[in-house]
Amino acid sequence: MRYFIELAYKGTNYHGWQIQPNAISVQECIQKALSIILRSTIEVSGAGRTDAGVHAEQLFAHFDFPSEINSEETTYKANAVLPDDITIFKIFRVTENAHARFDAENRSYEYRILLGRNPFDIETTWQLINKKLNIEKMNMAAQILLTYTDFQCFSRSNTDVRTYNCKVTNAEWKLNGNSLIFYISADRFLRNMVRAIVGTLIDVGEGKTTIKQFIEIIKSKDRCKAGPSAPALGLFLTNVTYPKSILLNE
Repeated sequence: MRYFIELAYKGTNYHGWQIQPNAISVQECIQKALSIILRSTIEVSGAGRTDAGVHAEQLFAHFDFPSEINSEETTYKANAVLPDDITIFKIFRVTENAHARFDAENRSYEYRILLGRNPFDIETTWQLINKKLNIEKMNMAAQILLTYTDFQCFSRSNTDVRTYNCKVTNAEWKLNGNSLIFYISADRFLRNMVRAIVGTLIDVGEGKTTIKQFIEIIKSKDRCKAGPSAPALGLFLTNVTYPKSILLNE
């Protein structure tokens, strides 16, 4: 039987989602907790792999178990075992071939910037001091992302992918007081893509890169021409959606 897990985590203390040989990861913690509770070796597959320090307000993973489990009880017990910065919201059954990564239809991220200082947000926002940003131009550049599909210029260079094509369906900046948030949604994302986009759009906002140059960067497919990656700590995976067909009517 296949089960989906809906979870969230603060990524500060982890070397990303994916299991690492010499560093702690979120995937490792989830697998250990479920293996203890279910008294069996459990392997989980996530909807994607966030980098070290990146957070997730909503992420899904799946695992297989040979018999039916009490989802509420398993969720409660797993949360008692997990560290406080990882939370399982629920566990639910899905169709036999449902896949947390390959069946995801849309993913949404937020990149959170604080235009100032706040000691309580130092692990979850990129704090920019005395930066003058032209947010209107940043939004003009962000809208250009919706007109392209090849984003090799924003991809980590040593990644192994078959295609650099992504369909971006939303990309916009919103300012609320001194809180500046970049919202972006797509069918898939490349490694480091959002952070590279944010860093490049900040260059646009500072006047270091023009709108014309931003277009040329996308067309170049060259990561070296794009701006520096924004720090991991401001990035949140906020939503992953799936077709209703993978759900079981119980």
